[in-house]
Amino acid sequence: MSTREITVLTDVILITCIVQRGLADKIVKSAVDAGAQGATIHYARGSGVREKLGILGVAVEVEKEVINIVVAKDQADRIFEVMYLSGNLDTPGMGFMYKTTLDKAATYIPHAIIEKLAKKD
Repeated sequence: MSTREITVLTDVILITCIVQRGLADKIVKSAVDAGAQGATIHYARGSGVREKLGILGVAVEVEKEVINIVVAKDQADRIFEVMYLSGNLDTPGMGFMYKTTLDKAATYIPHAIIEKLAKKD
């Protein structure tokens, strides 16, 4: 019987970005170009500030796309900035993003890559 192992990743950050529907693909492409390995996109329905904006609230769509990207801690600030700028999040109503430090995460990593990383340490 084969032995199964869990490869635990530490020093990783989850970047979550919530944007208007239709913008996620552009933001993910920018993140991947900056070094992210991939992303998960799912759909959500937003509420909150929209109701407080009154007539101006019509411009803020209820349908949202939520992007989740797990990156190494040393890449997090650069990828966060690239995502922020490519999504025009400095414009009112365009979205919101945040980083969360993960205690640990797990995924399959080929042994050759693990050995290569171990040699660097």
